[in-house]
Amino acid sequence: MLYRLQIALVFLAPVALLAGLYVVGSALGVQAPLLGRGYVIRLALPEAGATVGLPPVLGPEDPARPLIVIDAGHGGHDPGAGAGSIKEKTLTLALARALRDRLLREGGVRVALTRDDDSFLVLEERAEIARRLGADLFLSIHADSAGDRAGVSGASVYTLSARASSEAAALFAARENSADTVNGVALAGRDEAVNAILVDLSQRRTQGQSEEFAGLILREGQGSLAFHPQASRSAALVVLKAPDVPSALFEAGFISNPADAGRLASPAGQSRFAEVMARAIRVYFARQAR
Repeated sequence: MLYRLQIALVFLAPVALLAGLYVVGSALGVQAPLLGRGYVIRLALPEAGATVGLPPVLGPEDPARPLIVIDAGHGGHDPGAGAGSIKEKTLTLALARALRDRLLREGGVRVALTRDDDSFLVLEERAEIARRLGADLFLSIHADSAGDRAGVSGASVYTLSARASSEAAALFAARENSADTVNGVALAGRDEAVNAILVDLSQRRTQGQSEEFAGLILREGQGSLAFHPQASRSAALVVLKAPDVPSALFEAGFISNPADAGRLASPAGQSRFAEVMARAIRVYFARQAR
């Protein structure tokens, strides 16, 4: 009997509470909370099959010109690392814009930014933007933090680790959306085993190109950029898992280090970064065109 009474109270207590609020509210002349439709939150959703907007592609109108998509890490409610008033999301956007402007000024290369304002993008969106635009290269820009560890400084370049590359290829091949294409080859209507082989081969080729680009960044940056002692790294980074877009993530330095933070926030430091990165990008595209 007691058990049944407890069950009944679970359902009746909220009703009794609301009824009491109405009675007390009416007696005191206080507006009681509205029920029903007043609590419904309406969100505008895109129509089924509608195309999600993509960022503009700047530079030459010739589609044969190579396209690089530059990704400024973090954004919106995700500030990334920080030290005082300096936020990673602000620095990465400034660096991305500096590189874009440098490439457009020199000409011959098409450029798109995943974000050109304080917008938030999930990690998967960033790589997918590059794929949807048909990018020839993808560069994600970040800045690190070492917390209270003094003296940690310098930039580093990440590519996708070999194990993560293999796992990403398998996941991509197994996705339900069989209408995807990899390196221009449609996967729809093909045998699953064949698709898995095609994606794996594409990922291996892409991985080699990504590592080549990362090596060029390190080479061109010698004497101009301050690198971490272990500047060449690999990790299972979601933003680098596109199977057909060569990708690298550049950690520009440590915001927690005053020297790094000052360099990244200065016009001179941003200009130096853009000069080095633009040179590495052009050498990479020149090699791919041979």
